Amino acid sequence: MVVLDEYKSELGAYEEPLAGMRDSLDIPGKEKRVEELERKIEEPGFWDDAERSQHVMKELKDLKDFLESVHGLQESYEDIETLIEMAQEEDDESVLPEIREELRDFTEKFESLRIQTLLSGEYDGCSAIVNLHPGEGGTESCDWTAMLYRMYTRWAEKKGYSIQVLDYLDGDIAGIKNVTFEVNGMNAYGYLKSEKGVHRLVRISPFNSAGKRQTSFASCDVIPDLEDQVGDIEISDDELKIDTYRASGAGGQHVNKTSSAIRITHLPTGIVVQCQNERSQHHNKEKAMQMLKAKLKLLQEQEQAEKVSDIRGEVKEIGFGNQIRSYVMQPYTMVKDRRTGEESSNVTAVLDGDLDPFMNAYLKAQQ
Repeated sequence: MVVLDEYKSELGAYEEPLAGMRDSLDIPGKEKRVEELERKIEEPGFWDDAERSQHVMKELKDLKDFLESVHGLQESYEDIETLIEMAQEEDDESVLPEIREELRDFTEKFESLRIQTLLSGEYDGCSAIVNLHPGEGGTESCDWTAMLYRMYTRWAEKKGYSIQVLDYLDGDIAGIKNVTFEVNGMNAYGYLKSEKGVHRLVRISPFNSAGKRQTSFASCDVIPDLEDQVGDIEISDDELKIDTYRASGAGGQHVNKTSSAIRITHLPTGIVVQCQNERSQHHNKEKAMQMLKAKLKLLQEQEQAEKVSDIRGEVKEIGFGNQIRSYVMQPYTMVKDRRTGEESSNVTAVLDGDLDPFMNAYLKAQQ
C-alpha cells in the first residue's frame, strides 16, 4: 500500500536523528549518574541530613523521568516500525489510523526531546528563581503581574515542575506588587531564561470605568538556582544591610505575626533580595543569601567574559519599547515575541501556560 510506504519513509527519516540525539543527550553519562545517586542513598546515615537527602532524591527522580522519556521514544519508534511491517505483510488497512496517530505522537515527543539538546548552557539544567514586578500603571499593572504569575505556574504544572513561593506582596487593590518564586526541576532555568524581560499587555481594563483600552507592563527576571555552586562567593558583613519585616502573603497562621521575613541589600552593587517563605528568620536569611550569591556570581561572570552575557539579561525600564513580548486582547487577539517573531492568536491558551512554542523558538534562535 502506498500510504504504508509513506509512513515507513516518514518514520525511517528519524532513525539517524534519533541516534544522534541520544548521543548529544549523553544517555550513558546520565545512567552512570543514576547509579552513583542510588549508591549514595544506600550509604549509612544518608537520611540523617534531610536537606541533602531531599536534594539527591530530587536529582535522581529528574534523571529517571528523563531517561524514561528517552527510552520510551526509542520503544515507540520500534513499535511503529513493527506495526507498519505487520500491516504490509497482512495487507491490513484497518491499522492505518492507529499508525498515523502513533506517528504524530512520536514526532511531537521527538521534537520535545530535541529541544532539550539545545539546553547546553552551563546553568540550563538548574532550577530557576523567577521575580515578577509591575511597571507603572498602578492596579492594572499589578493585575497583569498576577496574570503572569498564574501563567508561569500553569506552565510549570504542565511540565511537572514544583513551585515554591519565596516572597510575595499583594497589590493595594488587586493583583501583585512583587513575587519571587522558585521553579524546581531539571532544565527549568534552561527554558525560563527565555522569559527574562518586559512583558506588555493590551486589553480593555476591568479597572477603567470608561471601558477604555489600556496598556500595562510587567518585568520578569530569572536566575538559575546555584545552590551548590556559590560556595566560592565571599561577602563581608559590612557589605550587607539586613532588614526584617512581617510576611505579607499567603503562608499560614504565622504570617503577619512574627517579623521572620528577610530583605538583604548588597551595598556595593545595590542588589536587593527578599525571602519570607520559611517560618524561621534563620531559614529565610539562608535562602536570601543563596539568592544574593547566585546573582553576584552571575554578575562576576558577566564582568569577566562577554561569552556569558546571556546568562542573566538586563531587565530594562518597564515601559514602551522595551518589551520582549506583547499580549494583545483587544481590538484583536495576538501574542507575539519581538525577538523571534513567534506568535499565537490563542491568547487564552498562552495565558493558561502554553509557552513551549515561544520558549522553543527562543532556544532555536539562540542556537
